[in-house]
This record gives sequence, structure tokens and C-alpha cells, in this order.
Amino acid sequence: MRYLRLYITTRRHPSAILLMVQLLGMVLYPFIENTEAGRIGFGAFGIVVLGITTRMVRRTPGLLWVSICIGLPAIVLLALQALFGMPELLPWSAALEAVFYFYAAFCLIAYMLEDHRATTDELFAAGATFTLLAWAFTYLFVLTQALQPGCFAAAVNASDPRSWTELMFLSFALLSSTGIGDVIPITPHARALASLEMFTGVIYLAAVVSRLIGLTLLSHK
Repeated sequence: MRYLRLYITTRRHPSAILLMVQLLGMVLYPFIENTEAGRIGFGAFGIVVLGITTRMVRRTPGLLWVSICIGLPAIVLLALQALFGMPELLPWSAALEAVFYFYAAFCLIAYMLEDHRATTDELFAAGATFTLLAWAFTYLFVLTQALQPGCFAAAVNASDPRSWTELMFLSFALLSSTGIGDVIPITPHARALASLEMFTGVIYLAAVVSRLIGLTLLSHK
């Protein structure tokens, strides 16, 4: 019975599952980031997230075949990197993952905007969309760093390539406009992406989250 309830909850709120999986990965990955097992494990984790996100897109106005066409090549590249290393595939997989997460985020936004009542799943979707956007920009930063080494500096070991965790931290700092990041974009291309992410974060909060808050308040009147 417990597993049945869990299965029903998963089907009702796939956005919540995606949100929890992404947040769990962010918390656990720093513990294994500098190990070979961590590299393989994170590749496998990326495949899981892509699979969950593809399933979630089915609940939105987005086209499932589009997400599959983007996600399947990304999964293949992640699998090759996890099993055989192959760092030369990193720019390609990062680009595909960025496109995939942007598409999934836009599908979730369309899902939230098409309803005139704020449901529980839409509230979870608001959080999942935020993380999807943060992950998408993170992989854009990974792509930028692969194509233009040295485009990001930091307070510690400024000349070293920035890790995924550092770029994710930068992404969340920019998207939330908190300004607490110690990773700094220092080239014009990196700064342009950073500016675009700050603009995206402000628009998302103003246009999507504020609308859900308004619908939630109306439903309680």
C-alpha cells in the first residue's frame, strides 16, 4: 500500500519528483566531484534527470518527440563520457543538455500559464522550472568554458577551470539575483550569458511566480 501511494503521488506530481531529484543531486555531487566514481555517477545521474524531465514534458503542452530528439543524443553522449571518459564530447553534451533543459522549462511555463487555478503540481512546477533554468545556464557556462578556457575566474585558484559545482553556484546566484557568487565571468561572451541569466531570473519571478501567487491568493478568498 505504501508503494502504491508513492506511485500515485509520483504520477500526480512529476514536477515535485524532478525538483527533489535535482536538489538531491546538487547536495550530493560535491562529495564525489573529484573522484572517478563521481564522474561516472554524475553521468548516470544526468541520464536519470533527463529521463524524468522527458516524462514530465508529457504533462505539459510541449511536444514529447521534440524532447526525445534532444534528450536521446544527450543521453548517448553522457553514457560515452561516463563509461569511456572522452572529454572531447563535453561541449556537445553540454550544448544538448542546455537546449533540453531550456525546452523543458518553457514547457513547464506553458503548463503553468494555461491554467487559471493554482494547483499543487503547478506550485511544484514553479520550483522545478527555476532549477531547470539554473541547470540550463550552468551547461551553457560549461560549454562556454570548454570553448573559451579561462572565461571564468574565482577567489580561489583563479586560473583553474571552474568545476560543475562552482558554475551551478554561479548560475543560481545570477538567476536569483542574490549576487553572492565568488565565480566571476571575465570575458565578453561569459558576461553576456551572465547578463542574460539575470534578466531571465527577473522576468521569471515577475511574470510567472507572481501570477501563481496571485492565483493562490484568489483561490483562498
